[in-house]
Amino acid sequence: MKGLTMSGTDFPDSEFEARLEAAQSAMLSDGLDALLFTTEAEMRYFTGFRTLFWQSPTRPWFLIIPKTGKPVAVIPEIGAALMGQTWLDDIRTWSSPHADDDGVSLLVDCLSNASNIGVMMGRESYLRMPLSDYQKLADRLPSAQFVNASDLVQALRMVKSPAEIEKTLAICEIASRSFANAEELFFEGQPLNEAFRAFKIDLLTQGAEDVPYLVGGAGQGGYGDVISPPSAEPLKAGDVLMLDTGATLAGYFCDFDRNYAFGHADDAAKSAYDTLFRATDAALEVARPGSRCSDLYAAMARVIEQDGGDVGRYGHGLGMQLTESPSIISFDQTVMKPGMVMTLEPGMSIGDGKIMVHEENILICDGPPKLLSQRAAPELPIFGG
Repeated sequence: MKGLTMSGTDFPDSEFEARLEAAQSAMLSDGLDALLFTTEAEMRYFTGFRTLFWQSPTRPWFLIIPKTGKPVAVIPEIGAALMGQTWLDDIRTWSSPHADDDGVSLLVDCLSNASNIGVMMGRESYLRMPLSDYQKLADRLPSAQFVNASDLVQALRMVKSPAEIEKTLAICEIASRSFANAEELFFEGQPLNEAFRAFKIDLLTQGAEDVPYLVGGAGQGGYGDVISPPSAEPLKAGDVLMLDTGATLAGYFCDFDRNYAFGHADDAAKSAYDTLFRATDAALEVARPGSRCSDLYAAMARVIEQDGGDVGRYGHGLGMQLTESPSIISFDQTVMKPGMVMTLEPGMSIGDGKIMVHEENILICDGPPKLLSQRAAPELPIFGG
């Protein structure tokens, strides 16, 4: 059967058939004749096409979802063999890069009868083709209207299938095993960049397919930021180390962090850790079908007693991308539904330019949520104390 191998797709054809059926039903309700995608996540969601070739910005890749029938891939010739291993039948190619026409004419042919074409225009989306080519496409389809389909697509992707949940749980379990090895991996005197490297190696050893995202920080009693590349500064007594991993398995992410102190921890660090743990508890009590993202945000904010600082939100959706819709923030009114995979990610300032963050991964269920990440220790772990 096509669509079962890693070289092609990670799911059986039935998974993609169900996704297509849901999309076309929503398209019918919204009066859309076609969806046009230019980005990796949407193409993979509807086809299973998975490749690292997206790292190169040279070639555009397109997928069209018609209002009836199977998706149509419009892709560079270099991807034809791999796309041929997916469940798609209609694969149209051209030699790319091309001096004058990088797939635009093929798109025009496919969309010539479409009046309303949905494209991703909303939050957490972007156009992955030259803007000049997008304008050419619009000019050559004068009777077509391009409309925002972000809400439609994001609503589909927010609720995961059992097969998606299984893959997300598997990578969360892998990362949990690596975090359980923390006391063996991290030690005083270890350069921070070596701690990162040791953790990444352990994640791969435990079974992660890749570790495309690993950030963190370390400093006395806390850390100044969580996005800088790690330095060669050695870990010292009194430091708090945080590592946040987005490891993947079959193209699905985990996304959670852990904090560790070395030798000793000051009262401010211990107190912040306790506050964030209790904030997570508060969110776990609220995370039920029918609650809103804003409800989870408010529950955590009440414990933290601040307005989120510069972080802006206390969690987000998770799946094929490290961060997905929705956002746990005061203005997001998205209703929780069974099958949604979310991060709970409260953070707070602890003075002197230092912060602390904490993160867990959960599955929204009928009733209490399920922790996909192994829950962090209730008190700040101290190594070598």
